[in-house]
Amino acid sequence: MRYLLLFPVLILLAANAGPKTTDLVLVWSDEFEKPGLPDVAKWSYDTDGNASGWGNNEWQHYTAGRIENAFVEDGMLHIRAIREQAENKKYSSARLITKGKGDWLYGRVEVRAKLPGTRGIWPAIWMLPTEWKYGGWPESGEIDIMEHVGYMPDSVFASVHTKSYNHVIGTQRTKGLYLTDLHENFHVYVLEWDSEQVRIFVDDNPYFSFRRESDDPNVWPFNQKFHLLLNVAVGGNWGAVKGVDSNGFPQEMIVDYVRVYQKK
Repeated sequence: MRYLLLFPVLILLAANAGPKTTDLVLVWSDEFEKPGLPDVAKWSYDTDGNASGWGNNEWQHYTAGRIENAFVEDGMLHIRAIREQAENKKYSSARLITKGKGDWLYGRVEVRAKLPGTRGIWPAIWMLPTEWKYGGWPESGEIDIMEHVGYMPDSVFASVHTKSYNHVIGTQRTKGLYLTDLHENFHVYVLEWDSEQVRIFVDDNPYFSFRRESDDPNVWPFNQKFHLLLNVAVGGNWGAVKGVDSNGFPQEMIVDYVRVYQKK
């Protein structure tokens, strides 16, 4: 999850532009049917970057196995950011990952979610390489299915990062989508990924694509297994551009389901 100082782009959506799923089979899913902590057979907690601020100067401390920050209730996963002292941070939250429990090369990922909304919040649905085949970030790539920052309440963003295309050198590939009900309603955030391209949708309406220009891993590192991440960050280089409204917490991203399909 990397910051991008961008403005939303209004996308005109074709009614029948969605992908076809008839040749796909469900290979992994979580419908969040069992209340309590997230299913340990499917999810782990990522806390390794707490001390460093995750490379983005983020304000939250991610916890592990703490039901106040990540829990299932009424068939939904809640990832909750809370204003409280947590280690050396003033906010707590959670960052869930499927690494080692859900790792895929190509496929279709669907996440139905409702986003948190206050100034300073930074939720994301994204993917990282499992084995980092070509080196550390950004050499091995990153796929951002959905990023949202609270000071832009009517926009979501999709991006990819590679060694040749990333925000540090000003070459990132990204696009924004204007939506007015992100905090009130659920939307389905979708990735379709194969050997030729990455495509990202909201509610089956495509608005971002990145094609394989060559086999050079600096351009296309997306020929290895990736895993899914769900997190709610606070502040950071992008999230805190307009500051953080400390009175706007707690905030949570609510996830109805996660489904992963691959070709038959």
